[in-house]
Amino acid sequence: MSGKGRILVVDDESGIRFSLKGILEDEGFAVVEADTGEGALELLDAGEALDLVFLDIWLPGLDGLEVLSRLREDRPELPVVMISGHGTIETAVAAIKHGAFDFIEKPLSLEKVLLAAHKALEFSLLKQENMALRHSLGEAEVHLTGASPAMNSLREMIGQVAPTDAWVLITGENGTGKEIAARLLHGQSLRAAMPFVAVNCAAIPEELIESELFGHEKGAFTGADKAQIGKFELAHRGTLFLDEIGDMSLKTQAKILRILQEQRFEHVGGRKTITVDVRVLAATNKDLPAEIRCGNFREDLYYRLKVFPLTVPPLRERIGDIPLLIDDFVETLSRRGGCKRAVFSPETLAVLTTYPWPGNVRELKNFVERMLILAGGREITPDRLPPDITSQATVTAAPMQAAAPAAASSSAPLAVSAAADDDEIPDTFQAGPLDLKAARAAFEARFLEAKLREFGGNVSKLAEAVGLDRSSLYRKLKGYGIQVE
Repeated sequence: MSGKGRILVVDDESGIRFSLKGILEDEGFAVVEADTGEGALELLDAGEALDLVFLDIWLPGLDGLEVLSRLREDRPELPVVMISGHGTIETAVAAIKHGAFDFIEKPLSLEKVLLAAHKALEFSLLKQENMALRHSLGEAEVHLTGASPAMNSLREMIGQVAPTDAWVLITGENGTGKEIAARLLHGQSLRAAMPFVAVNCAAIPEELIESELFGHEKGAFTGADKAQIGKFELAHRGTLFLDEIGDMSLKTQAKILRILQEQRFEHVGGRKTITVDVRVLAATNKDLPAEIRCGNFREDLYYRLKVFPLTVPPLRERIGDIPLLIDDFVETLSRRGGCKRAVFSPETLAVLTTYPWPGNVRELKNFVERMLILAGGREITPDRLPPDITSQATVTAAPMQAAAPAAASSSAPLAVSAAADDDEIPDTFQAGPLDLKAARAAFEARFLEAKLREFGGNVSKLAEAVGLDRSSLYRKLKGYGIQVE
């Protein structure tokens, strides 16, 4: 693909087309030709990827002004420079009124042609950047929330690979934020002003996925009543995000591999080769090496995509980020309207960090929205949590022993009370002098002890999961009298 752009020259004089083609190709442009207005429109209807058109006013059949009007309707973003050997002020004004970017007269000079081409392409790029900026301002800022070591490491890797053109394979469970990672990669890349086109490979029927990716010609199959541009063309000069790539059939994988290697393809039902310049990001929740062993995924495609691998961690491995995520969701949902802002109590947050969150960040966001609707602006305390959350939490809402806060100055190991498995709230929480601060400390002690057991006594893994540095966690464990092997 030419790095400077792809230009269509429309003129019925072969000598003019030859001259323009030579001038433009010497400058590094790719050139496509048509000798009639009808031929030009056929190319555009077929989805030809173009950056600029040089269009003669006087043509047999449809004249240039008629073609220009059609272009302004169908491809308003495409700049058009009109050319004529019979130029007058009236025809120039008429061309500009019809939406032409510029007007140049024959005989064509090299300087005028190149100046018009560069000006038109610069203007087109500015328009695209402006549209991208307005689009980005209209959306919520895309970011990865979290201060855990795992998220800090992920952000650092995104920052390193984003400015390159390297392809990235993003893996992670459902709901972890793989598409957000992909959008960050695009937003921090040199292609940020160009399109980001996302394709959910699992959501498109097998018989339609080729048409969706590569486009199709009119009549290519039943129901194809008009030509359609595919996602690859829409992503020209930008980023194509293939989500759930592991759900693509072996047949489509084979075609994708060839196109990824060559960046060339044909529409379904077409013969004309189309060339594009696309950066590819792919994502999956599947274990692709295991899929390869089972014969469900092509090994050559896997290694073609896996230039730079990224893994988005599940929420259970960064539970220290849960309060930050909840704050973020509360802010976003309340700002959109429809939900009143509400506060999650510390005790509630403690319970939520013990729930496994199988649906990851997506499940947490849906949960927060549900709780804001139900709370109606009131504080969200543990007793307001739904049974589907509390029944799966590894630690109950009420800490075990009221004496636990005293362990902060004791070296004795924290005892585990059998009351943890009881349905009733321990008596120490129904009466007695236990205050809120002490209850929080008691719960934190119980929580850390439970998670330490879960990680097999590995303090480093626990520190990463809860978002604390190792030395701070050691001090906490020692203060609560929790023995570390």
